[in-house]
Amino acid sequence: MYFEKAGKENTEQTLVLACKRGKELGINEMLVATTSGYTAYKALDICEDFNITAVTYHCGFKEPFKTEMSSDVRKDLEKENIKVVIASHALSGVERSIWKTYGGSYPVLLIADTLRLFGQGTKVAVEISIMAADAGMLTGNDIISIGGTSRGADTALVLKPACQSNLFDVKIREIICKPRIF
Repeated sequence: MYFEKAGKENTEQTLVLACKRGKELGINEMLVATTSGYTAYKALDICEDFNITAVTYHCGFKEPFKTEMSSDVRKDLEKENIKVVIASHALSGVERSIWKTYGGSYPVLLIADTLRLFGQGTKVAVEISIMAADAGMLTGNDIISIGGTSRGADTALVLKPACQSNLFDVKIREIICKPRIF
């Protein structure tokens, strides 16, 4: 499915399509990118029978020593049996800091930009799979990974996850949905 434009307004449809395809394939692991908890709560409402992991970015991303996801939201999601991963961006991390200071081109940033050729949500969905794998939250089986453009969700992938140390073992099996215009 292709959405006419990127954005939060596609969140519910993305989750419905992702859950449907996951069930068809017998996949029960789902990742959702979220900062505020919005997408994770929507997934909880829509996607029954999935082991959901919410993935958000590291402390200090926007402001030193501050997290975007409040501790109350994190605790509430965990009470709902949603695992929460807070981690550095797998496809930028320290390289972004070096680039900001010294300029230049760096391999991991090039990989991220290549994935963005398919849309921001595709890059995010791949990236959170690496972050969750590194955190020990995945079994290694195929998963549904959901990302978005800015806020909400607009992209869902079926993929084989891998840790950072085996980045090129990540396999995008299917694109369930994504924005056509981004």
